[in-house]
Amino acid sequence: MTTPFPQRQWGSPKSPPARVANRFAGTKIGSRVIRALTPLDRWVLERTDARYTVLGPIGAPVILLTTTGRRSGQSRTQPLLCVHDGTTVYVIGSNFGGTHHPSWTANLLADPNATVSIAGERIPVTATRVEGTAAESVFERFVEITGAYAAYRDRTDRELRIFALTRA
Repeated sequence: MTTPFPQRQWGSPKSPPARVANRFAGTKIGSRVIRALTPLDRWVLERTDARYTVLGPIGAPVILLTTTGRRSGQSRTQPLLCVHDGTTVYVIGSNFGGTHHPSWTANLLADPNATVSIAGERIPVTATRVEGTAAESVFERFVEITGAYAAYRDRTDRELRIFALTRA
């Protein structure tokens, strides 16, 4: 039997600050602000082993995903929202609805071995691309976390890559 991933959700997704943050995140300016905060968020998450985020207690499940750069061979770490499903954690390459796929998705396609930091634990994982109707089902779960994902998908013509992460 596979051990479930730990869960860490700081705050409530139904709190007034969370509702405001979710609406703001779906706007173009909100996306720019969050993108600008990403380096600081990565710093906070790394120092707290993915227990706390700059975004505050908005009830969003955040992890740190560390991949191997497909060109550089160096470790690359990215804070991401996730959908937690017991023994699987899903991540989505929305890139805030930008025209290009985020680099970490190409890294996972080149080398599916990665590490996640979640709730104070660092766990080796293997990534598998989720496609078709399964991807649509997972996408809807991301929209439940924050409607911003629907806005991100509407902003781009590319398919948003979704990955299932399981313990290696």
